[in-house]
Amino acid sequence: MLSKLRTLALLGMNGYAIDVEVDISNGLPAFDIVGLPDLAVKESKERVRAAIKNSGYTFPAKRITVNLAPADIRKEGPAYDLGIALGILWSTGQIPMEDDALSEAVVLGELSLDGAVRPIKGVLPMLATQPYPHVYIPDDNKEEAAHVPDISIYPVRTLKELALSLSGESPIAAFHGSKPVEERELDKYQVDFSEVKGQENVKRAMEIAAAGGHNILMIGPPGSGKTMLARRLPSILPHLSYREALESTMIYSAAGVLPENTGILVERPYRSPHHTVSSVALVGGGRVPKPGEISLSHHGVLFLDELPEFKKDVLEMLRQPLEDGTITISRVHGSATFPAEFMLVASMNPCPCGYYGDATRQCTCTPLRITQYLSRISGPLLDRIDIQVQAQAIPFDKLKQTKTSESSADIRKRVEAARTLQYNRYERIGLYRNAQLTGKLLSEYCELPGDAQKLLKHAFERLGLSARAYDRILKVARTIADLAGKDMIETGHVAEAIQYRSLDRQYWA
Repeated sequence: MLSKLRTLALLGMNGYAIDVEVDISNGLPAFDIVGLPDLAVKESKERVRAAIKNSGYTFPAKRITVNLAPADIRKEGPAYDLGIALGILWSTGQIPMEDDALSEAVVLGELSLDGAVRPIKGVLPMLATQPYPHVYIPDDNKEEAAHVPDISIYPVRTLKELALSLSGESPIAAFHGSKPVEERELDKYQVDFSEVKGQENVKRAMEIAAAGGHNILMIGPPGSGKTMLARRLPSILPHLSYREALESTMIYSAAGVLPENTGILVERPYRSPHHTVSSVALVGGGRVPKPGEISLSHHGVLFLDELPEFKKDVLEMLRQPLEDGTITISRVHGSATFPAEFMLVASMNPCPCGYYGDATRQCTCTPLRITQYLSRISGPLLDRIDIQVQAQAIPFDKLKQTKTSESSADIRKRVEAARTLQYNRYERIGLYRNAQLTGKLLSEYCELPGDAQKLLKHAFERLGLSARAYDRILKVARTIADLAGKDMIETGHVAEAIQYRSLDRQYWA
């Protein structure tokens, strides 16, 4: 007997339908899976066999052929287990169903040997791009699936539970979400800017970066608090909107790193890969394209500590996604585009020993070593970093003071006010923050008065800035004006923005 049902697969961030065709005929006992399956799919034969027996059903001693169509697309992962097992039970008449019983449904899930249904990755992006009316998914995936509108979700805990439901003996109740989206908790952080002693100039630079979505580089000696500040940056960013949270959750689901029983992310992503990270791990890739760290940082922060220690070819791969906000990965088995709108936050020492230019300790590096160290960061990559700020060693008087500095909540209020101005200003053109301005939009929204133009021209000539750095200064000046609640950019705003490019000349001139 032949049975047909439908499941889903994931390529990049898009789901596509896979037909599971199960044919059982007389002949020597055999179990074959065709349709370009990978090793994990081939191994499902043993999981399915044990799950059927341990669920109280009979595994047929006949010739079983399972076809996963279309046959020219490679199938990977264990998500087909439940569909294959269900097809075998249906074909052998152990589950009495009409031929069209599952015509508008999809079945997803990995099987344990005892028949329990285990969670799978990619449920949210698959269902969001292929929204079938009825979906049978693992119970642990129900919270994320609940954010897809207009579908009926039937959470499955065991193979037998699903079989009894489809036969009409004990129907599974539809799941509609445990908590409305409007009532979800806002992001809460365990760290706060009030814990940081000194470094007022860096805090100011970070506030500007957060308000406009700008990339930032901190340069300073070891122990000056660069990493501490970077970890606290998400605490002053605006709360995730539902749209942003849903996009980030889809990426985490596709990568298989979404925490169990998590409906939707409530905190902005913060990723901090080690400097030994590979290019594939950073930007994404693999035989079948998967998202990397830059996509996992979407709508959040990507922190690269000790920037010059990263491989130069790995850093150069950041150039295109920093400009476009997306990364397209092409492989033999397909091409996938992943979102990558992240804030790049980087830190570095000014030299290999870390004390070049420090007032309290003497640098032991030769000029050649310093030059070689700094040359690991290319000019084109530096041009894409809007703000460069120097972190000085913290004096003892600052460390021993008991007075706390401004809290993250207070800073966040100013950041959110500036972001609101930007959202209202750019709503008609589909942008959300100043860092997204390009081309003629800069001329339209970053018009400078005469004195400011003269100042910028002088700085451009003295510092030898590139055209891209010029654009960055305009964007940062626009953000500084927004923080001050000004409609027009003033000379003081431009002067402060230029200050955040002055390290170009000090270190890389």
